[in-house]
Amino acid sequence: MAKKKHRPGRGKQPNRRRVASKPARPAQSAEDQELFQGLRHALRSDEPIDLLMSVSGLVAVTDPRSRDPFDRDEPGPPTLSELVESFIGTPYAETTAALTIIRALATDELLAARIGRELATRRHPMPDWLAGLDRARIEPAVWFMTHVLGDGDDYVLGITLPSGHALSAVVYVDHNLGTVVKDAFVVPATLEDLVIQMGGLIDDPDQSLTRTDAATARAMIDDAIDFGSRMYPPLESESWPMCRPLIEWMVRMLPAGGLAPERKEWSAEDKAAIAEDFFASPFGKPVDRDDERGLLESLLWYGTDYANRDPFRWSSVSVEILLVDWFPRKVVAEPAYLAKLPNLLRAFIRYAHDHEGIRTSLTEDTLAAVDEYEPDYQRVIRSARPQGPAALLAGLLESGDFEGIEGLEGIDRFADFDDEDFDDEDEDELTIGEIMLEGLDRKVGGRPALVHLDDLPLPDEPFEWSGVADDIMPVVREVLDACDACADELLDVEHRTAMRRFLRRTAVGDPAIFRRKASPARGAAAVAWVICRANNTAGAYWSGVSVQDLLTWFGVKGSVSQRAEPMLRANGVDPHRLYGQMDLGAADLLTSECRAAIITTRDRHLIE
Repeated sequence: MAKKKHRPGRGKQPNRRRVASKPARPAQSAEDQELFQGLRHALRSDEPIDLLMSVSGLVAVTDPRSRDPFDRDEPGPPTLSELVESFIGTPYAETTAALTIIRALATDELLAARIGRELATRRHPMPDWLAGLDRARIEPAVWFMTHVLGDGDDYVLGITLPSGHALSAVVYVDHNLGTVVKDAFVVPATLEDLVIQMGGLIDDPDQSLTRTDAATARAMIDDAIDFGSRMYPPLESESWPMCRPLIEWMVRMLPAGGLAPERKEWSAEDKAAIAEDFFASPFGKPVDRDDERGLLESLLWYGTDYANRDPFRWSSVSVEILLVDWFPRKVVAEPAYLAKLPNLLRAFIRYAHDHEGIRTSLTEDTLAAVDEYEPDYQRVIRSARPQGPAALLAGLLESGDFEGIEGLEGIDRFADFDDEDFDDEDEDELTIGEIMLEGLDRKVGGRPALVHLDDLPLPDEPFEWSGVADDIMPVVREVLDACDACADELLDVEHRTAMRRFLRRTAVGDPAIFRRKASPARGAAAVAWVICRANNTAGAYWSGVSVQDLLTWFGVKGSVSQRAEPMLRANGVDPHRLYGQMDLGAADLLTSECRAAIITTRDRHLIE
């Protein structure tokens, strides 16, 4: 993992001008008084970083991304517009300085213009660095620090203000949590000095610090900030997300047009080939038994779809996640079967690291993590809990986690178990039938929609352009044409209609998706992937089209799940609540075949 423990100290530079402030008016509350005092202290500092971080923290608090999603009814912090209006209403040097920074950090052009009109009326003397904030210059080099085991990466960038002050940022992107920004900080140092200092701290031959493409770095950081901002509970550190507005301001200065690297999409054939190679190797032959082969399927599921999504790169961190949390929660089986996992994991780690040529000392460290966490794992798998299908369904009910069940028929496989198969101690516990129906509700948009569901074919209808912004029509047209061609050649009319409806709702719901510089082919592949997954047309073991075949048709390599996430949100679907399912909550996006299967399961379990 890239190291972040040693942070450069702050070198002092004389301020260009000392700012005299009017005495602040009596604050309306202790919080207001503390805010003004904090701004006054930061404004009088010799270092821009103090005031920049103070204001960045204020902007971060007003960011709707920082709100608790479960406290929507509770009064939250003021919005950024409300904060700006309060500063406009208090014309002092402290608020003039804060407004100047907010104008730079804000992405709302109307709000920035409102601030600009107010600042034009102010005459408070400001430090030289603050007066020239809008002329800050990004350093052309972006540095990238990574480790061979792939837990995470550090991106290092810097800016120089017209006053000569330099600021540098380190952004840590964690891959084990889903390629998200886990931490970041800004220091008053030149990029060159910071890189030299970080390079001097590297004492690991498996860690490297090199220059990287600036546009690609921007795309990667933007995506990682976006994905991380939707995690709950939020990722927090001493400086994150309080420095997020400042980091985003710096990142926006980097060249646009880059694309974040796509993670490899591992097909069933890929995983089968890994398994066969492992069991044919000296590492796998001693454990080539039926139970171990079954366990390896689950192990490869984790290695290809979770952590860093590279089944050949194991670290102590990925081992901890697997043993302490993922495997006991995801894989439901008898303790005697699950107990064999650590021994299999040791053999597979040796095989995987040998496959990648990873140093023996790193392999030993990773194996030591297996030894460290195995006692906890063995205790958890033997803890009192429902077993078999009951454990799976109870887990689904408790957490909403449907990731282990691919599609409708996957859920229906458990329909033959009686309610008494549950290890019930609570007579009020939901029956299997009720659990099944709740799953169907999520697919079609609620119980009324489920009750009145029909299996009539979706009509052959044209794309509805009303409500689509004029400036995005050319891009939407490219995506539409590719989706239509795919439906004509690979799918059918019903899929074409469903894709057209989903695409139209995406364009109307979030036009910004089509204003970003991104591949229309990848966008079309994302639309097709969503609709095919929702209808069990691709990706399930019984479907005739694999995800790889679908994406290959569009000429796309790697996963499109990240490209699909904003589209899902534009359709009112939280991608982080899907847990491996593609429940769109819209019956009119489902084909007649899919709805017929839902009706069959509905009629089996619905209580009139």
